[in-house]
Amino acid sequence: MSSRFKIPKMPSTVNKTIRFPQSVVDQVEAALQGTDCNFSQFVIAAVRVALENLEEDRLAEQRQAKPPDDSEKIE
Repeated sequence: MSSRFKIPKMPSTVNKTIRFPQSVVDQVEAALQGTDCNFSQFVIAAVRVALENLEEDRLAEQRQAKPPDDSEKIE
């Protein structure tokens, strides 16, 4: 079954003022040279990946802290 193309909607945005060390700005701008990505797009993508990583870590910690299921015990 093929997917139908849908024109993407631009998500609403909020302006936030944040400060970056100049060295980080320089590194990001260097990485973006010759691409179609701008600084904001890069930061948004990086934050999304960081949030996904944090969620994965949180779930892994929960799995490790969960006591074993009693139903799996062999008597």
